[in-house]
Amino acid sequence: MADLSADKNVCLTMLRDMDRDRYLACLLAPESKRGDLAALYAFNAEIARIRDAVREPLPGEVRMQWWRDLLEGNPHGDSVGHPVAAALLNALATHNLPRQTLLNMIEARIFDLYDDVFENRNALEGYAGETASALIQLSSIVLSPEDAARSAEAAGHAGVAQAMAGMLLLMPLHRRRGQVYVPQDILSAAGLDREAFLEGADKDRIGAAIDIFCAHALDHLEKARRSVLPSAVAPAFLPVAQVEPVLKAAKRLGAGNLHHGIQLSLLRRHWLLAKAAYLKRF
Repeated sequence: MADLSADKNVCLTMLRDMDRDRYLACLLAPESKRGDLAALYAFNAEIARIRDAVREPLPGEVRMQWWRDLLEGNPHGDSVGHPVAAALLNALATHNLPRQTLLNMIEARIFDLYDDVFENRNALEGYAGETASALIQLSSIVLSPEDAARSAEAAGHAGVAQAMAGMLLLMPLHRRRGQVYVPQDILSAAGLDREAFLEGADKDRIGAAIDIFCAHALDHLEKARRSVLPSAVAPAFLPVAQVEPVLKAAKRLGAGNLHHGIQLSLLRRHWLLAKAAYLKRF
């Protein structure tokens, strides 16, 4: 038990450094649930950062396979002492979480290793659904399995909005890598292709593409907010509280999103999450 507690603390520490918003969400969740939420979020952070750690897709796919093997019951020797892996497996067993959902999350993250463009908004929503939305839903199961089913639709829409806001926050980094997360149908609607978007010269059309992108994300956010959210699962949705301010900032900045970060200040993010926790609304 002591080792498991230490593993969960490692996950929390990792989140404090790598995913501050979900770290704060853990602290605002019931104490008995923090360790398992941290394990899920730390796993998400691990697979999300693989692109940062590799120069070529193949080593990234190898790292993804390491996690896939763990979840499929074929762990490698070094899995035994991996604190995130140990904490994740415990959370899966404790809450009877569906392993296939995590496997689908890994599969979706393969997209991050390459420089392809989503064909259309449906493809983007599929990616977001298997990553951000799935994470909200898994967290809801940890918090209250009875209420998680009632919040599934809200988790779906909220996750899409959250993922899209994250893409805007990371747009300068993505551009440096040659990645474009704005779907091709939105680029085409603005008279652009991948190369023209990355070049960044046509500021009016790039601004139009970003405006369409933000409008689509806001539509998902509004749909999520229409759902009646059981209070027990509210902590799973806390990071979504900063989505609207991010989208509004991105709309104002337009083509400047390619060059300038729009990250909200840490103080404002703290306030937004605390407010959402108090009101149980995002």
